[in-house]
Amino acid sequence: MIEVNGLTKAYGAFTAVENIDLIAKPKEITILLGPNGAGKSTTIKSIVNLLKFKGTIRICGYDNRTIQAKRCFGYIPEAPILYDLLTIDEHVEFIGRAYRCADYKALADKYIALFHLEDKRNSIAKELSKGMRQKLSMLLALIISPRALLVDEPMVGLDPASIEETLRLFQDLKADGVSILISTHIIDVVEEIWDVAYIMDKGQIINRVKREDTQEETLKETFFASTEGDSDESAD
Repeated sequence: MIEVNGLTKAYGAFTAVENIDLIAKPKEITILLGPNGAGKSTTIKSIVNLLKFKGTIRICGYDNRTIQAKRCFGYIPEAPILYDLLTIDEHVEFIGRAYRCADYKALADKYIALFHLEDKRNSIAKELSKGMRQKLSMLLALIISPRALLVDEPMVGLDPASIEETLRLFQDLKADGVSILISTHIIDVVEEIWDVAYIMDKGQIINRVKREDTQEETLKETFFASTEGDSDESAD
């Protein structure tokens, strides 16, 4: 579970996020939406513990700054953070050993096959395409068997077939009890898989909606109704 309570972050006189509450529960796919400048990036960086903030953030019941939280938490950033001169297998070995995962090699084999990276295992990261780098970033987050997963723009660089595979993967993880929080601009991509959506604007949560309460309204329609059709948001 990812729990955010009273999160506030100011940069000097500018308050980027003010007193927001958010929860991503097990067996649910929670979506974070908002126009550019709404505060999504600040929220994500706070959850990942890249910023100092006011409020509390807990991962699987632990303060997000603790080792216990990091051991159950997977993060897939928008721009993959990789070691350019390490191969895929070397990345797997490094992360698996760092997290002291018992079965990381078997899980890595599973995800390498799922992402069709078998023939790239000995390729260094800087030789991989944008889509392959994104897949490597995903598998590195998943080999630690996270119970909470934060994903920032997961479909960047992926082809349509890989996007479908990734969506199925998220649904499988949800069925296994993982708490999944996805921040995205591409609303249509998550239309079929979301359970709960938080809509941000001007540093605050302005709407929280559950799929079961939307009746026939799409998530995109709910978003634009909440933000009054803010033109900065890409919903294609």
